[in-house]
Amino acid sequence: MQTGILRGMSVLAGLLWLASCSSSPKSRDYPGYMTRPYTIRGHRYHPMNVEQALTYEQTGIASHYNECALWGLVSGKTAIGENVRPWHLHAAHPTHPLPCEVLVQSLRTGKTVKVRVNDRGPFIKNRIIDLSEEAAERLDMKHHGLDKVRITVLSVGDGKWKKEAPPCATPA
Repeated sequence: MQTGILRGMSVLAGLLWLASCSSSPKSRDYPGYMTRPYTIRGHRYHPMNVEQALTYEQTGIASHYNECALWGLVSGKTAIGENVRPWHLHAAHPTHPLPCEVLVQSLRTGKTVKVRVNDRGPFIKNRIIDLSEEAAERLDMKHHGLDKVRITVLSVGDGKWKKEAPPCATPA
């Protein structure tokens, strides 16, 4: 009897683990864009509107972070409520509309990665974006901690709300 219960619990745990291994954290029906102002540590942030974001490019310092616990087995939550894992390609930006997709280029290595901006941060002076561990790994910056990058917005929103950046604003 106990063996059957343990086997059933093991199967259930395995199914839950597989369900959490989605390669895409996207919520296809996100209702619009998150652009409302917010306050962190006494500083007021005013996210840009969708039109401003679609032509936005910025150069500065990137860092990386991990919102997960227990080696990625317990997911973290983003500002728009999405579950994230260390192997997802996501990022945090203080003023981009959420969600959006950006191209991040390391100015040190020349490598690029597309990430989903679905969180707020970094809240450290002179840093422009926080990248997931996987995104930092792909840029070859994970072991450096910080890197100088250029970020270019590719699109804002999901599903019926998705708006693409104009062709002249996206890199070739």
